[in-house]
Amino acid sequence: MKGMNNWRSRAQGNLWLADAMLLAVAIIWGSSYAVAKQALWFYPVLGFLAIRFGLTFILLLPQLRGEGRRAIRPGLPLGGVMLGIFLCETWGVMLTTASNAAFLISLCVVFTPFVEWGMLRQRPSNLLFAACALSLVGVWLLTGGLAISLNLGDGLMLAAALLRAVLVCFTRRLTADLQVPPLALTAVQSGVVTSGCLLLGLSLPGGLPALPQSPTFWAATLYLVGFATLLALYVQNLALGRTSATRVSLLMGSEPLFGALIAGLWLGERLTLTEWSGGLLIMLATLGTLRFGDVAASVVGEGREPAACPATSRH
Repeated sequence: MKGMNNWRSRAQGNLWLADAMLLAVAIIWGSSYAVAKQALWFYPVLGFLAIRFGLTFILLLPQLRGEGRRAIRPGLPLGGVMLGIFLCETWGVMLTTASNAAFLISLCVVFTPFVEWGMLRQRPSNLLFAACALSLVGVWLLTGGLAISLNLGDGLMLAAALLRAVLVCFTRRLTADLQVPPLALTAVQSGVVTSGCLLLGLSLPGGLPALPQSPTFWAATLYLVGFATLLALYVQNLALGRTSATRVSLLMGSEPLFGALIAGLWLGERLTLTEWSGGLLIMLATLGTLRFGDVAASVVGEGREPAACPATSRH
């Protein structure tokens, strides 16, 4: 009996540790919107993304040895989708508030079952239709209610959320029969994003400006690479071995709330009562989708790193 109690105590301890780690990642991902917005004060979007994902690629390059080579074939097309995601997402963060960005990008969870329906002919349950309706009301309230003002940044965040849902489905399809190491897949995708941003940036008149000298920019970029991408992906994969995928998803669903709170404390952004109501409705729709849908294992929160509603560099 004593041995059984000790086993239960250790199991409960592991569960609490996994929950604490996941909650820390949710806070990190929530902060990433404000951090990215701050970095964009010092350098344009294409250059910022090229630096961020270039550093990620260099750090993860050793993962492409041995079994990691399996990630190259699926990683190239998935990296192309990820490039589209981060172009929309990063310009969106620049053009809207970090609070709005955090709430709107979480809609990828709600979009995913409907993208699956279109791609795989798997009809969502009626509960997921209800969650979708709830999220639409949330977007309406978040962007102004009766005085709706969906700006370009909000629209880009919605496009990024839809592309994240597409990435989830493509990732499943292209890696279904392969044992692809997550870090190796992240490495390939990061390389594609880096190459795409450099090509686009250098093709513009005047190219990219000289590298920024601001310590604030480099601190923000290194934070996103080290914590919002590498540490977050490692913790998520580790926690999946200690707790259920549904529990992981529900904990990570708190990310938008942390994003709005941190944006308020750090950047001084303030949401009205109507906007808070919309954001909370979006969170409820997201958590409902995770609870009742069958996407729990894959929709855990880019920067996220890839599996992008999954762990892609959330921001």
